[in-house]
Amino acid sequence: MAKILKMNPLKNILDTLPLIILDGAFSTELERRGCDLNDSLWSAKILMENPEVIGAVHTDYFEAGADCVITASYQATYEGFMKRGLSEEQARELIQLSIKIATKVRDAFWAKPENRINRPKPLVAASVGPYGAYLADGSEYRGDYTLDEAGLVAFHRKRLQTLIQAEPDILACETIPCLIEAQVIVGLMEENPGICGWVSFSAKDGLHINSGEKIKDCARWLEGHEQVAAVGVNCTAPEYVASLIAEIRKGTDKPVIVYPNSGEHYDADAKIWDGGSTDFSYTEHARNWFALGARVIGGCCRTTPQDIRAIAAWARNL
Repeated sequence: MAKILKMNPLKNILDTLPLIILDGAFSTELERRGCDLNDSLWSAKILMENPEVIGAVHTDYFEAGADCVITASYQATYEGFMKRGLSEEQARELIQLSIKIATKVRDAFWAKPENRINRPKPLVAASVGPYGAYLADGSEYRGDYTLDEAGLVAFHRKRLQTLIQAEPDILACETIPCLIEAQVIVGLMEENPGICGWVSFSAKDGLHINSGEKIKDCARWLEGHEQVAAVGVNCTAPEYVASLIAEIRKGTDKPVIVYPNSGEHYDADAKIWDGGSTDFSYTEHARNWFALGARVIGGCCRTTPQDIRAIAAWARNL
């Protein structure tokens, strides 16, 4: 039975520090180590093939200064693994393995006294990717689902419970393209009162999430739910983030979380990124996002440990 929620871990840190630093892109770092992610399972495939490299990426981000790493469960689903021929029990073990790897690495990192200077004990956030991630067709960047609410509940319920049973510190409900999916996930989260999570949407401009709904309205709905620890955006073009922070703050007093991509465009058919932002500086932008009210900042696709190190270099002195 889940424990009754007493305090969410983001609030616990933000009560004493002005900013929480997230990690950056996961898939980029796996590819840099030779992993082939051109697969419908994407990074979840590496849970099957080479789990040690997942831990190495988490270690890099902790050493770069991340206060929280997000697990390799974004595209880890029962449906995806079983379609690959695995049993339900094997799928469950792999989903939970993503949390066990991150927790083991975090605990080893924190066991060294030199890693405890001027920073909080890092968190492990279990990634809860959207239904569109399982489809592997870029739907999370469009929000054009054909699945109804009941179908979304059926898709998310067992995986969410499986992740919670592995005891992450928090859930990272991320790259959500439409309000109905956020509402479904929050409803399922509230079936497990001992856990909380953030909700971050993927947005298509400075006002709207990818479904076309106003992010201000989404934030307003999330405001009334205690187990939602923060509201924000991820895997969104960085040029939209300043406006999105302002809009989110119109709808909620919860902490604002932002971890945009590098500014490149994702081609879902070719499964490649192109058109990078040549003048993108994470230090400069992170300072601006913090000044505008963001209190949890990191990076998404195509960002690096170097970007996170740049954030930490100034954030530790706030």
